[in-house]
Amino acid sequence: MKIICKNTKHTKDYEFGTGLHEIIKDQKIKRTYPIIGALVDNELEELSYRIIKPHTIEFIDITHIDGMRMYFRSLYFVLMKAVKSIYKGNEIDVMIEHSVSKGYFCQLSGIDLTGQSEQVNAIKNKMLEIIKADIPFQKKEIHNTEAIEIFEKNNYHEKALLFKQSPSLYTCIYKLGNLYDYFYGYLAPSTGYLKIFDLIPLYDGMLLKVPNRSKPNELLPFVKQDKMFDILDEHKNWVEILNTANVGRLNQQIINKNEGELIKISEALHGKKIAEIADKIKHKGNVKLILVAGPTSSGKTTFSKRLAVQLKVAGLKPIQISLDNYFVNREQTPKDENGEYDFEALEALDTKTFNENINNLKEGKTIDMPQFSFETGERYYDGTQLSADEDTVFIAEGIHALNPELTSEIDDSIKFKVYISALTQIGIDGHNRISTTDNRLIRRIIRDHKYRNYSVLDTLNRWESVRRGEEKNIFPFQEEADIMFNSALLYELAVLKKHAEPLLKDVNQKEPMHAEAKRLLKLFSYFKHINIEEEIPPTSILREFLGESTFHY
Repeated sequence: MKIICKNTKHTKDYEFGTGLHEIIKDQKIKRTYPIIGALVDNELEELSYRIIKPHTIEFIDITHIDGMRMYFRSLYFVLMKAVKSIYKGNEIDVMIEHSVSKGYFCQLSGIDLTGQSEQVNAIKNKMLEIIKADIPFQKKEIHNTEAIEIFEKNNYHEKALLFKQSPSLYTCIYKLGNLYDYFYGYLAPSTGYLKIFDLIPLYDGMLLKVPNRSKPNELLPFVKQDKMFDILDEHKNWVEILNTANVGRLNQQIINKNEGELIKISEALHGKKIAEIADKIKHKGNVKLILVAGPTSSGKTTFSKRLAVQLKVAGLKPIQISLDNYFVNREQTPKDENGEYDFEALEALDTKTFNENINNLKEGKTIDMPQFSFETGERYYDGTQLSADEDTVFIAEGIHALNPELTSEIDDSIKFKVYISALTQIGIDGHNRISTTDNRLIRRIIRDHKYRNYSVLDTLNRWESVRRGEEKNIFPFQEEADIMFNSALLYELAVLKKHAEPLLKDVNQKEPMHAEAKRLLKLFSYFKHINIEEEIPPTSILREFLGESTFHY
């Protein structure tokens, strides 16, 4: 079999059935960090993969996003094994809840770990033993009915439910020692690859800390995020009430024809929360400027419009101000390290004029409202004026809205700050979380295709850059918020499935992003589809991406 290796730029013949690990040794492939997997014809594979036809292969380490995913899944399996070793029997399970504080928050079923640092340390030490032993992760393909029996025997009832709903005959499960499990994605070759991690007590559970992808010998620094944790915990209660904590339960609601009620309740919860935020603003009394920030595709625009409606109900007079109108002229726009205009930098905004305008409005003065032409790259004025009375509040939304430097000359007492993001609460099961980033990426793929004439490939290729901008300009200021709003809807991925799948299937195998498209398609494969889109209200945040909203954007 003729093999092209991207790492060495060599083409060489290998016998049918040669393993990837043998090719690594033969070509003496070296990377800065241990090779953990490979892209074979732009599809992710484990190092146990054996070739049966000609391929183009690129070996990856933890600095690759798929390598980091493999690392985390494997580390989580080690955590599970450690817990099962310490707490004998099948009664105690370790569940991954959500990403917070630069790590992954995990809980033990039936055990409150508040103040139990010795227990957490014992689990960590057991993990270190397992990693030092360099135990291989064994992969086994079995009949679906056998997998269901294993999951039921181990009290993994949510996994069993999901596989009962699956149309597949066979599935692949993993074994570590005597522990079996299923994962949405591949694992590292063995536990010995997982040397960099930490496990620390957090709230009533523990935080699993993983390496910094850009500096894999270092851990991501801990960031205290109490407000973020509170909003995630609040929504955890919602999904339990609605019996939709995982995909299996959501699918069961769809099978039982309860999706209409689920949509109504999910939307009502959003409406109630937005009304509560409007009431908080009203009761504070002196708010003049509401600042709304959040990452891409979090639904900032629709949220701001729905908040404006609720503020009117509360007796206030909301006016929305677009921060886009405060861009500096093109020639003043800063440039990034590649010499390209950096429109996401705070310096791309005329913060001086924005501060002056808000302060003048607060003092009862009338201002000329600036406009910005993206075609010419210049500011202009079209005669639009703004003024305010005692009941007027201004809503400004944008990526820098929570950055204190944006409003440094404005009295803090008149500000109310809102952080919004799609914080996905539903998991595939208790051991396989769905990334909030994936939720937003799927929303953006659909919106970019529908409204911006971007292909799915355009969106996927830009995503890493978008994420870097969020890490720099948005996430550091999350805890500045007075309140957080979760824009994720419990039912949405079952609706977005129909819209996203055809786009993802268009990414052909010759494209480097084929592996990412295939990963997202696998995610959708777990979901039953919700067909009753007419039940989604015209003011829903989801309409910002699907269309047919009664708001103007």
